[in-house]
Amino acid sequence: MLMAHPAVLANLVEQYTALDLLHAESGDPEARQRLDDVAYLLCLATGTNDVDAALIAARYRLPGARVQDDSLLAAGE
Repeated sequence: MLMAHPAVLANLVEQYTALDLLHAESGDPEARQRLDDVAYLLCLATGTNDVDAALIAARYRLPGARVQDDSLLAAGE
């Protein structure tokens, strides 16, 4: 599977985070569409079909990600 360059992933994560913080899902149609588009691109770039999984996968591939990040395991304990 082809993987997106970390710079592309960082940009998508940044865009999605900004749109999410601005509550674009409840904003005007253009903002909602942009949030949907960025979520779709994140899923496409990470090979996932859920935006939450895409964000985790993208962040894992970014520079500085901890190799032994157990944040998912801690949530299930």
